Amino acid sequence: MTETSLPKLLMAKRFRGYLPVIVDVETAGFDPEQYALLEIAAVIPEMNEDGFLTIAEVHSVHVKPFPGAKLDRAALEFNGINPYHPLRIAWEEKEALHKIFQPIRAAIKKTGCTRAILTGHNPSFDLCFINAAIKRTAIKRNPFHPFSTFDTATLSGLVFGQTVLAKAVRAAGLDWDEHEAHSARYDAQKTAELFCAIVNRWERLNRAESGLQAASDSILSSSPL
Repeated sequence: MTETSLPKLLMAKRFRGYLPVIVDVETAGFDPEQYALLEIAAVIPEMNEDGFLTIAEVHSVHVKPFPGAKLDRAALEFNGINPYHPLRIAWEEKEALHKIFQPIRAAIKKTGCTRAILTGHNPSFDLCFINAAIKRTAIKRNPFHPFSTFDTATLSGLVFGQTVLAKAVRAAGLDWDEHEAHSARYDAQKTAELFCAIVNRWERLNRAESGLQAASDSILSSSPL
């Protein structure tokens, strides 16, 4: 087996053919049918030869509010986005989605997976906005599973006893910068680091448990009756 084919095989098998892609969005409100999608970020992981997840690619794009979109002042104050700032380079929804989806489709093919699965911190919010934008723009090839997700809030609650992203990231021993938070790119990258840390921690525990079991079986098999 070649050096490049082993990680590909491991990734395709690890999540039953799904490629976890970590996504974060920034929006102008809570209703995906009425409020604008303003930023999208996607982090694509890869699996190394040792079977551990690492971050391979980070993509992000600013999005222009769709025609008739509502903008909630409180939401804009929270995320610090001025949708109409003259220096803000943003794309129409359809073009923005294509820019995010293209590398995801390439990664699905490269890893031998069948589809991407949106991974995020409370990902139902992100997926709802992505699906609403897909519907508005009539995009046919959605790389994501339409309703299934991986939720790092749930995983962090299990592993670290924390469900808030900043607290979970710190509990995992990772850095967190409050001044960078609430941008889609930063939050997606930190969520990706958290997801990799959890998956890799589980892998190490499994290997340690298998090693202990193998050692125990060896001792028992060599013991005299």
